[in-house]
Amino acid sequence: MKPVKLALTPRTAALVSVISNTTLVAGKIGIGLFTGSVAVLSEGLHSGLDLVAAVIALYSVSVSARPADQDHPYGHGKIENVSGMIEAMLIIAAGVFIVHQAIEKLVAGEKVEHVEIGLGIMLVSVIMNLLVSRILFRAAKQHDSMALYADAQHLTTDVYTSAGVLAGLFLVRVTGQHWLDPAAAIGVALLIVYVGLRVMRSSSVDLIDRKLPEAEEKKIIEIIEHHAGQYVNYHNMRTRKAGAHRFADLHLVVCGYDNVEEAHKFCDHIEKDIKREFKNMSISIHLEPCGLKKKECDDVCPLHGTPKSES
Repeated sequence: MKPVKLALTPRTAALVSVISNTTLVAGKIGIGLFTGSVAVLSEGLHSGLDLVAAVIALYSVSVSARPADQDHPYGHGKIENVSGMIEAMLIIAAGVFIVHQAIEKLVAGEKVEHVEIGLGIMLVSVIMNLLVSRILFRAAKQHDSMALYADAQHLTTDVYTSAGVLAGLFLVRVTGQHWLDPAAAIGVALLIVYVGLRVMRSSSVDLIDRKLPEAEEKKIIEIIEHHAGQYVNYHNMRTRKAGAHRFADLHLVVCGYDNVEEAHKFCDHIEKDIKREFKNMSISIHLEPCGLKKKECDDVCPLHGTPKSES
C-alpha cells in the first residue's frame, strides 16, 4: 500500500506554520529567561520573527489567491514576492540581533542555569520545525508559492540554529565552559544571515519581471512549433512571472487571406495547449497578417515551408 501524502492548500500550510511558531516562541522565551541562556533566548526571538513571517505568509497566500480585478488586472501574485523579501529582511535582522546579544554575554561572562531544560526545548524545536518546514516545502512546490518557500526556508534556519544551540548547551553541560553558549549563538547567527540573503535573492527575481526559466520557455516554443504549417512565423515572445502566476505574449503571423474567425480559433487552440502544460498561465497572442499580395500568396505561400522564430 502506497503512503498517503498530505495535500494542503497554501492557506492551511501557512496556518500550520503560525500555530507551530506560536508554541515555540512561548516555550523558548520562557525557558530562555528561566535558564539565562542567551542562545535559547535568542532562539526565542528568532522564532518570534518566524511567527511574524508566518503571519505575513498566511496573509500573502490568501491575497495571492484572489482573482484579477479592475485595479489588479494581472492578479495579485507579486504579493508573495514582497512577502518573501520581508521575511528575508526579518531573517537577516534576527541574525544581527543574535550576534549582538551573544557578544554582550561573552563580555559579561554570564553563566547558564538549568542546562537540561534548555536542551529539552531546543530538541522539541528541532523536531517541530523539521516537520513543519517539510510540510511547507511540499506545499510551496505543489502550489509554486514564493511566500511558502520563504517561510519554509525561515523554519529551516530554525532547525539549523536550534541544532547549533542544542550542541552548544550540550558542550556547556559536559565541559562546564559557559562561553560556549554565546559562541554557538554567534555561529548559528552567521548561518541565519546567509540564508536570509539567499531568500532575498530568490524573492527579488520576479519583482523585476524576469523571464520564465529557459526550460519553461523552451516548452512553450515546442508547443507553438508543434503546429508548424498552420502559421507563417512568430516573434516578440515575452514571458514573466508573478508569484505562482505565469504570463506570456507573442505575435503570430498568419496568412493575410485566412478567415479571421478560423485564425482566432487557431490562437485559442495554441493557448489551450500551453495552459494545459502550465498551471496559472495567462497567454496573449497578437495576430498579424503575413503581408503578401494575393498573387504572391498563391505562388510562394510560406506555409508550405517550416516556420522559424524571429524572436
